[in-house]
Amino acid sequence: MVDRATEWLKSKKDYSVAIIRISLALVLLWFGIDELRHPEYWVGFFPPWLTPLLPVSSDAFLAFNGLVEITIGALLLIGFYARVFGAIACLHLLFIAAAVGYNDIAIRDLGLAAMALSLVFSGAGNLSIDERKHG
Repeated sequence: MVDRATEWLKSKKDYSVAIIRISLALVLLWFGIDELRHPEYWVGFFPPWLTPLLPVSSDAFLAFNGLVEITIGALLLIGFYARVFGAIACLHLLFIAAAVGYNDIAIRDLGLAAMALSLVFSGAGNLSIDERKHG
């Protein structure tokens, strides 16, 4: 029984990259959409030192950030230039983690950044435009 399960799992290993890519994409899409729908919740996560440095209002910055996360999430979801957008997502998430300091949000974003970095190394994997373009 264990051998059969192990063999089945091994036969599905090619989907592990797609699972990481799609999961990260869905998280970024959720973040971005929620930032646009409920900016009053997200603005509370801004570190106090950041707001005076912004060239625009915190709401405008948050809307821009939400659009960036939606764009990255959508492109990762379909697997379009996944290495490039994985790198962008990684840098974006590392910046957020550094900006908020050591707390639960930073730890979460470091984990998400590691997922994004794995896409830089692996590419989009199965179920992606990149795979269809390059085989």
